[in-house]
Order: sequence, then C-alpha cells, then structure tokens
Amino acid sequence: MSNEYTVGDYLLDRLSFSGISELFGVPGDYNLKFLDSVINHQQITWVGCTNELNAAYGADGYARTKGIAALLTTFGVGELSALNGIAGSYAEYVPVVHIVGAPALTSQRKGELLHHTLGDGEFSHFMRMSAPVSVAQASLTPENALAEIDRVIEEVMYSSRPGYLLLPSDVAALPVSTRAHALPARQPPFSPSSLDAFVAAAETQLRGAKRVSLLADFLADRFKVKKALEQWMEEVPLAHSTLLMGKGLFNEQQAHFAGTYSGAASAPSTKEAIEGADVVITVGVKFTDTITAGFTQQLPSGKCIDLQPFFARVGDQIFHQLPLEKTVSVMHRLTAELACGRTPYPVKHNALPLSHDNRLGQCAFWQQIQDFLQPGDVLVAEQGTACFGAAALSLPEDCQFVVQPLWGSIGFTLPAAFGVQIAVPDRRVVLLIGDGSAQLTLQGLGAAIRYGLPPIIFVINNDGYTVERAIHGETQRYNDIARWNWTQFPAAFGGTEVFSARADSPQALKEAITKATARRQMAWIEVILPKMDIPDLLNSVSKSLAKRNSGQ
Repeated sequence: MSNEYTVGDYLLDRLSFSGISELFGVPGDYNLKFLDSVINHQQITWVGCTNELNAAYGADGYARTKGIAALLTTFGVGELSALNGIAGSYAEYVPVVHIVGAPALTSQRKGELLHHTLGDGEFSHFMRMSAPVSVAQASLTPENALAEIDRVIEEVMYSSRPGYLLLPSDVAALPVSTRAHALPARQPPFSPSSLDAFVAAAETQLRGAKRVSLLADFLADRFKVKKALEQWMEEVPLAHSTLLMGKGLFNEQQAHFAGTYSGAASAPSTKEAIEGADVVITVGVKFTDTITAGFTQQLPSGKCIDLQPFFARVGDQIFHQLPLEKTVSVMHRLTAELACGRTPYPVKHNALPLSHDNRLGQCAFWQQIQDFLQPGDVLVAEQGTACFGAAALSLPEDCQFVVQPLWGSIGFTLPAAFGVQIAVPDRRVVLLIGDGSAQLTLQGLGAAIRYGLPPIIFVINNDGYTVERAIHGETQRYNDIARWNWTQFPAAFGGTEVFSARADSPQALKEAITKATARRQMAWIEVILPKMDIPDLLNSVSKSLAKRNSGQ
C-alpha cells in the first residue's frame, strides 16, 4: 500500500477541516480506489447506503443537523440517481459536497465509449445537468485539483448550498506535495455606509410603532443566527413566530412564542400576534405556497423590516452588503433601546384539538405525540399529514424540527432521519412518515438497521396518498397504494432487535409508545388512521393547491 499523499487524501482532509466526519454514498467502479483512501482516513468514516437517492437524502439530513455533509456517487448512473436529493438540498439551502467518481482522464481524453456514459465519448453531460442545482462545479485535473477543491468547498459553506466535484479515478490517486489545512471562512461583503442607512430607516419605522412582532424562517438557521435570535427574544419580549420550514428556531415554551404562522390558516391568536403588529421584523423568510396556505399572508412590505442573508429591506428600500448576523445584532439593539417589547402583546398558546372518543384519529394521535416528545429530540416529519399535523405541536425546549415543504419530495424523511441519527448519535430521533411516502425509500430502514441506529419511527397508515386525495381525486385509484404488512419489515431487513408494533386504537398506541421508550432501541410503530382524516392546516393548504392547480 502506498504512503503517498494524494489528491484524494487532500479532498478528505478538506472535508474534515470543514466539519464533516462521515461520507455518505454507494460504491461504483469509478470511485473504488478513492474509497480505499476513505476507509484508511482517520477522521472520515464511510457510511454505505442502499441507493444513491437515499444517500443524497441521508447527506441532506446530516447537513441540516451538523452544518455540512458530503456525498460520494459513481459517474452517470449514480450521480443522476442522487440528483433529486441534491435538488432538494439546493432548494432548501442545505450544504452538501457531491463527489462523483469518474472515468480516468486518459479514457476521457480518448473519447472511449465506456459504461455509465451515453455512448458518445462525451463526459461533461452530467456535470452540466448538475449545474442548476449546485453553486459551484469543478472537473478535477492534475493542474487544478487542489485549488478547485478549495474553491468548491468554500462556496458550499458560504452559500449553504450543494457543490459538485468530478473526480477522475487517476486524478484521485495522483500524488501531491501540498497538504490540506484549515482555511478561514469566507466573509460576506459588508458596507458600513449601507448599515448606517439601514439603521436610520429601521429606527424611523420602529419609532412610530406601538406593537412590533418578529417572524423567522429556515434561512435564519442555515445562516447561523439561531442563537442570536434566541437571545434577542429572551431580552426583548416581542411576540414571535416561525413558518413551518423554520419551526424549532425558537424555544416554543417561551412566554411570547405565538405558534407556527401559516397565513390565513394560522390559529387566530397566531395570526393576530404577527399580522396585527404595526411593524413586523422578518428574518430569513421565504414565503412559499405550502407554508402560507397559498400565499395568504397579510404582511404588506410597507410595514415590514426584512432581514435576508446578504441584504435587508425596510419597506421598499433595499440595503445591500449587509450580512444577516450584523442586521440581527443591530435590530436586537434597536428594539431594546426603543423598548419595543415594553408592554408585550399577550400571546395565547394554542392547544391541540381534543379527541372526545375512543377512535384513533388525527386528534388522538397528535395528543399522544405531544406528550411523547422530550427536550432535545430531533423530530423529522414527512411532507403530508405528518408535517402539517406536526405544525400544531408545541415543541419541547432544544427540539430540532426537520421537514422539506418547499422541495416536497415524498420519501425524503426516512433516509434523512438516518442521516440525522448518524450526525447526532446521542440524541433521540423521532420520524413521522406516511405509508405512501415510506414505500418510496423503505430500503433506508435496512441501512439504519445495519448501522444499529435507534430512531423511533411512526408509520402513519391511512391507506394511500391522503395528501393527494385531499387535493384531488379522493376516490381515484391513482391515489391507492399496495397494502403492505408493515410490521414485518424490520425482521425482513435483519432487525432482530427492533421493537415493532401495530396501533389501531389510542390505548394500543399508548402501549406501543411505552414499550418503545422503555430502552434505547429502534422502534417501528404502524399507526392506523382513517383514510380522509387530515389535520386542519393540511385541509387549508390542499384547498389552496387545488384552486391554484386549476388556474383559479
């Protein structure tokens, strides 16, 4: 075995210095020699997945929890299988370094007709396909490899979005004399004069306000101002809320947290707390269709102070070259100095709707989930009844919430929860996923069993694509799925130590939860819910989507 330091070693060291300790992926002949370097690396651990799509979802979940992730696939067939997962990471600002093991440069330059290609001697097709869903791309050569590795990883970290590295097998094995070292984080452009102008405009806006509220969303987390926001809300008691994508940003047990804001579909007290303010400070917010019940938010720009990752807006005035951490700090100071929270708006916490019978439906299910959650949990909720039902939960302190409502690729959460648990092995990971979604990525259960992970998984069996039925085609057979024997899957995937149960009544669910939490182990609980019993928020969203899809 060679002791030479190679391009592959340099890349792995750069990943490690960036905060990555695991590499997700699937082996293929074009990446096998590089994988030898991965196996021999002291800081990077290989995490083999069941397919490339699940590997991309796993890397996404890992990055949402740890801050950045890396994915390794093979050329063509592997990278295209992962592309849907990478697109979701791009849409929702998740930093993933996608490494593609490619044919040797010697073969590429000869235009050889190789397997996993389109048979035309062209080797750049797939990098061009990845370009729209990555912030930086590089095809590595002996001349550019080290500089391009640094450039792409730096851009991934700066922009909080995926990057693409095409790594030919012979380039990966190329000896180099320069070793990787930690690089300082790239700083966003900052203009002191722009900040001064922003402060003046924001102060003018705030001085005339009797009530000020704050609405934050997922970009606040991606661009690392979560702790600053929590401190701000502790010291200045403003009514505050998040949208669904940003749920978990705040301590939801705090007195002035107003619940999850969803436009017209919000609880009345949440809607009034946010929309009824004279000035609304928005932080890292993107108003998308599903989280606003079809763009029903009533927040005219004239009364908003909007803080984005690299700029800020006061009414119609835009101030560029302002990093989010600086504008958050300034607004914290301004709201404190102007005593914007001196007489805070009284926030009424909304209780979950009560179940008044012995039937296991949405109400009874969410009541038990609310009681089951603990501080420090990571709750992963699949698009559909799971995520829209979870919007009404009051999360315990330090509880992270993982959801994908913008990209909305069903099946995402099962392998994403696998990635989350790899990232935070000491935290309890709770997954809520529907039966239709689980059928897309069920192989991810096998990977979780293989690595001995202990997530608690609730499979919501409501007999098909309930979210699609709610939008259109309630009785159409295209919304039906095969009826699987869900409780048998852990054993089929080798999970001899997995707790598996089926709950079709409130009492059965309570007993299953009690047994699942008796010791730290993987738990797989099938929950039988009525086919068309849906959370109130999903009912509002599905009606909005149906109207928009029909062109209304």
